[in-house]
Amino acid sequence: MPYNLPFVAPGQVIGLLGGSFDPPHGGHVQITREALKRFGLDQVWWLVSPGNPLKSRGPAPIEQRLQAARALMQHPRVHVTDIEARIGTRYTAQTLERLQQLVPQARFVWLMGADNLAGFHRWDRWQDIMSMVPVGVLARPGDRMAARFSKAARVFDGARLDSAASRTLGQGDAPRWCFVNIPMNAQSSTALRKSGRWPQ
Repeated sequence: MPYNLPFVAPGQVIGLLGGSFDPPHGGHVQITREALKRFGLDQVWWLVSPGNPLKSRGPAPIEQRLQAARALMQHPRVHVTDIEARIGTRYTAQTLERLQQLVPQARFVWLMGADNLAGFHRWDRWQDIMSMVPVGVLARPGDRMAARFSKAARVFDGARLDSAASRTLGQGDAPRWCFVNIPMNAQSSTALRKSGRWPQ
């Protein structure tokens, strides 16, 4: 595969979990394992980003974050990658367009926590993202109501898939999204940085 991308068989459904992972933690692991089950995914790729355009402060060096993520997330169907750094994209919409060109045999699903859905309308080309790939939203502590009544949820209300059909999310064409509740895990990268257990 180009850019050292993981192998994908034709028709496989690949979940994409993007973020700075600064640092990676148990909450990331939990939503990944839940996403594999709840959305019927064949693989999940962690996209460890060079940096978040919405944040003014840069993250820890990418090699440090990749190493920590690979040590934490050990699962045969989960791949920790620096794809965005390799292909030179910074925004999610760009990354999705490029991946669809590079891996046309895959069916991609964008994964996010409910906290991201609440602010999704501030992302670059957010409506294009919703129209490019199905989106799987996993509810985390304290974010359910804000996500359910977010601008993105309202604009794409007609494209919402019932949670009972969540395992078929990746089989249909976008726009298509699904919101599922998962067991609570309140860990966050922000809290871990503040605790001093991860370099600032």
